[in-house]
Amino acid sequence: MNQLAMSDAHNLKKLIREAEALADEAIIAMARLKQAMLSARQNPEIEVHTGQRALMRLTEAEAQALSMSTNLLRVHDELSKVARIHAGSDPSIPTDVPAIAVAATPGPRAMIEV
Repeated sequence: MNQLAMSDAHNLKKLIREAEALADEAIIAMARLKQAMLSARQNPEIEVHTGQRALMRLTEAEAQALSMSTNLLRVHDELSKVARIHAGSDPSIPTDVPAIAVAATPGPRAMIEV
């Protein structure tokens, strides 16, 4: 593989991992937000139903973020397939993604009853 193609492959590898890390950070941030919302709702002066709709929406957003994360993993898998063909001489370029990790999943709306 020529040097330009190898440089592109390394850049793509870096960028896909960056995108995956950002998706994970978003999921972590939403988990922290949910924890704070639930903790705030445990105040004895707050009615138990307070914020329920916000929690439902946040749960929907979490499901969408997980779906985005899964789709990024699918992108990663497809890029790895391209790398196997075009960067076969560099064993550090392709990433092995288990088929179960990129299997079709129900959409976020199917997982949550609103």
